[in-house]
Amino acid sequence: MIHPDSELRFVSPAIGYGLFATRLIPMGSITWAADPLDQIIAPARLATLPAMLSRHVHRYSYLNGRGDRILCWDHGRFVNHSCAAACLSPGFDFEIAVRAIQPGEEITDDYGTLNLEEPFECLCGSKHCRGRVLPDDPMRHAPEWDALLARAFPALAKVEQPLWHLVTEK
Repeated sequence: MIHPDSELRFVSPAIGYGLFATRLIPMGSITWAADPLDQIIAPARLATLPAMLSRHVHRYSYLNGRGDRILCWDHGRFVNHSCAAACLSPGFDFEIAVRAIQPGEEITDDYGTLNLEEPFECLCGSKHCRGRVLPDDPMRHAPEWDALLARAFPALAKVEQPLWHLVTEK
């Protein structure tokens, strides 16, 4: 489930839609948490889907550490990639804001953290853009991502957490 202080907006023809903060989302806020309505699609099931559905699953889902695809039922599937992401996952089926997200700012994630199967050309426009996001990005960027999470994690207990009830590994 995506943070309630967000809304879907059109970004561009190349990117499509994205998720934007409607109010300040402080650093340390849980911006997304897995919930029981998200679909878990095992590889065997994915292989039986018609091509059109399979394309949509690949576009709007992510690969978890167990090899299943997770398809968010809500606007969480519209969180776009940025090489200077506003949110990252600490590895516990939730995402946390690694800096304050201003009203009107896009809520982004670094797709390099999502068990990529194939590289893709990045369109984020960040001054820190890597150009291509690669399946082995965690090998190069994990220390940087861990430092951002370590800075944000202490705020977890200090800010309002409307999604805390969905976090299973507290």
